[in-house]
Amino acid sequence: MLVRAGAGLSTVEAKVGEAIMASASTRPVHRRTRAGPLSKVFALDPAGINWPRAVLFVDVALVPLVVFWAIGDEEYLLSALFGALFAALSDPGGGYGNRAARIAVFVLIGAALTALGFGLGGSGWGWVALAAFAVTLAASLTLTFGVHRFVASLLLDIWFIIAVGAAFALHQADITSHTWLQVLAWAGGAALWIAVTFIGWLIHGRRDRPQVVAELPGDTSRHGLTRPLIMFAVIRAVVIGGTVAIAFGLELSHGYWMPIAAIVAMKPSLAQGTLVAAQRLAGALLGAAAAAVVLLIPASEHGPELAAVSRGLEVVALIILMHGCAIRFWNYALYCAAIATGVLILVDLPQPSDYSAEGYRVLWTLCGAGIAVLVMFLAGLLARRSAPHPATPQQPAAPPP
Repeated sequence: MLVRAGAGLSTVEAKVGEAIMASASTRPVHRRTRAGPLSKVFALDPAGINWPRAVLFVDVALVPLVVFWAIGDEEYLLSALFGALFAALSDPGGGYGNRAARIAVFVLIGAALTALGFGLGGSGWGWVALAAFAVTLAASLTLTFGVHRFVASLLLDIWFIIAVGAAFALHQADITSHTWLQVLAWAGGAALWIAVTFIGWLIHGRRDRPQVVAELPGDTSRHGLTRPLIMFAVIRAVVIGGTVAIAFGLELSHGYWMPIAAIVAMKPSLAQGTLVAAQRLAGALLGAAAAAVVLLIPASEHGPELAAVSRGLEVVALIILMHGCAIRFWNYALYCAAIATGVLILVDLPQPSDYSAEGYRVLWTLCGAGIAVLVMFLAGLLARRSAPHPATPQQPAAPPP
């Protein structure tokens, strides 16, 4: 059954893998016939650098950044930024009417998941794990509606886990966060992107526009709801639900990095999943080290000097995130390093001398990616043991494809 799951999803998964998780690793490497592990992890695709898109990201991100800094409600900034970013990633391009309608559907589903995630942030771990299982199962089954919709569902699945983690962290820190305001911030960030696309549509003479992130799949052709696809979806949901149960049941510090790493590494191809897990872990290590070095700067400052240095480092973090956006399809490990560096600087500025957070995040990233790869490895072993043997008189072999 698991062999058929891998075979049945191979074509679709290849498209998804090339576009989302293992961008540089799937291109041919011409430098050497046999590439070592590090060469594969840090393989570069020169065509994957996109600076205009990175500048657009900064332009859009500055709006909610300045707004929430001005009103002093930074706890809602995360929802607004992810709303704008994920709306852009899910943008299918084409005619503006169809484009806006599909983004609006994405935003409504995201708003519901935002409400669910922040609503469950202070609840028992059992409810959180059950919700994560259900959301991941539903997101995985959207593969039947095309790869593009699967990518959008994957983004929403990741956002749900981030929302639950953020809500849990705010609850632990005794910071008041209203669920409906988080939903409003998410919707506001996404509406900002819809407004940006409208302006761009007018500037370009009301013509159809291409997909913003051209590397992501635009395929919307439907696929049958087969037993292999259902099995893959169930395995994926069990792993994510299990890692969420571990992270929140044990109240691990920054434990939500575990299910995020697991959901990225969960792929039918064990080789591809292992490579993506290695790239994510390498990026987490590099990002944590870089953030720890940068956070040495404000650790010894006090008073007005600390405030000035903190604002300066926030700008540095934004520039680093811009670089991450530019190199997303250049190399996934370096992209993860840039994103981790920027995020850790922003998150840890209130406590710049507390370096345990970086260590926890790397540890849970390793655990999450390791669990995902181990599950797929065991599934592969089980599949080989249960696979039918070659031709016998009672069961002739199938002809080669």
